[in-house]
Amino acid sequence: MYIKEIELKNFRNYENLKINFNQNLNFIIGKNAQGKTNLLESIFICSMGKSFRTSKDSEMIKFGKDFSRVTLCAQKHFFETVIDITLKREGKKFVKVDGINILKTSQLLENVYIVVFSPEDLKIVKDEPEKRRKFIDRELSVLRPAYFDSLSKYKKVIIQRNNYLKEKIIDPAVLDIWDTQLSHYGADIMKMRKEFTEKLNIISSRIHSGITDGKEKSRLEYDPNVKITVDIQKNLYDAIKKSYDNDIRLRTTTRGPHRDDISFYIDEVNVRNFGSQGQQRTAALSLKLAELDLIKEETGEEAVLLLDDVMSELDNNRQKFLIETLSDNQIFITSTEISENLREAASKGKIITVEDGNIKS
Repeated sequence: MYIKEIELKNFRNYENLKINFNQNLNFIIGKNAQGKTNLLESIFICSMGKSFRTSKDSEMIKFGKDFSRVTLCAQKHFFETVIDITLKREGKKFVKVDGINILKTSQLLENVYIVVFSPEDLKIVKDEPEKRRKFIDRELSVLRPAYFDSLSKYKKVIIQRNNYLKEKIIDPAVLDIWDTQLSHYGADIMKMRKEFTEKLNIISSRIHSGITDGKEKSRLEYDPNVKITVDIQKNLYDAIKKSYDNDIRLRTTTRGPHRDDISFYIDEVNVRNFGSQGQQRTAALSLKLAELDLIKEETGEEAVLLLDDVMSELDNNRQKFLIETLSDNQIFITSTEISENLREAASKGKIITVEDGNIKS
């Protein structure tokens, strides 16, 4: 699968843009704050219906305009798919796939597969658990729309339960309604996270070994907030009940998959606590490349990779490994310049120069 072209109207600092892309390599070059990442963002929202930078759709609408529109054309095997998204400053966004209105985000997820890798992702290993949960949620949602549905419902119940916990008088019978729902949706989330992490571990370990020439052995482990048993739903329900007094005291829900984490190990040493910066970055890179392999394995499609200003953060060997390993994937690379190390690769792709929301030839 690859992105053939995209058309933008009032998106971020782009007023009008229509551009086609190289099937393999696309270098988006320009000074800072010119619109390089904005272009990647417009591609990404056609995969998940939302940005990887902000939770507010209005921020993607050009200043002074009432709406923004993105139309993307992707080639999948022997047919084209057209995604059309209109964002409005007032009101809901409209999403169409091949001219048909999409009412749920889950209906959009299986059309275009995109993986984004930014400097922030290099910190995924050492940052707080929330970053790792967001990573799992984003990637699993793309692969499993059922996961997206369960996660969305779980989050709504958590908000309702936490709001109720802030009331002066709390009825255990009312709380139990939400506890039952949390254990139902939470069990589905935990099952899929466990399966996803196990598959990701096998692939990322292989990739990590390739990057380090076999000198390091890595391992990825799911670290659930509640122990996984044969009957996950019952165990989760019991754990939530046992935390009742603590939840009342803290006015928040303390047990459940919203507190899960994943751990990274290199040669059985916890990388987050004791790994070097180089090891942490290699673990993060292995994780992102494993996503691409897993998407190929699960869907049969080659995902598109967006590298947002990440090349300058990697040494020459890792840059070379990226380009050579992903020859079958379409890649978008943003940078202020093309390094000497990548000039040969750039000569085979397309160079897009961005200046203040305009494309320069």
